[in-house]
Amino acid sequence: MIDDWFPLALVLLLSIFLGYELISKVPSTLHTPLMSGSNAISGITLIGAISAAGAAHNSGFSQVLAVLAVALATVNVVGGYVVTNRMLGMFKKKEREGDLS
Repeated sequence: MIDDWFPLALVLLLSIFLGYELISKVPSTLHTPLMSGSNAISGITLIGAISAAGAAHNSGFSQVLAVLAVALATVNVVGGYVVTNRMLGMFKKKEREGDLS
């Protein structure tokens, strides 16, 4: 029984630790550009969640988890693009009223 879940739990714990260590070392000036770049990875996660939700052999509990994964991945992708749009808006020049040039 331990042979089934132990390697998966070990990978999960190592990925949580590594993710925390990597993100905590990123300076705040690079955080938003890195977040916008990670939207592609979140899109891959969304595709995987959609395929898991559409699997024909899902039980009730796994179907609920798959739909939850689709919802959370969608929120992650949309939120990433909203933050990226706000970041890019910070670099646009503001037009003054009456300025025709």
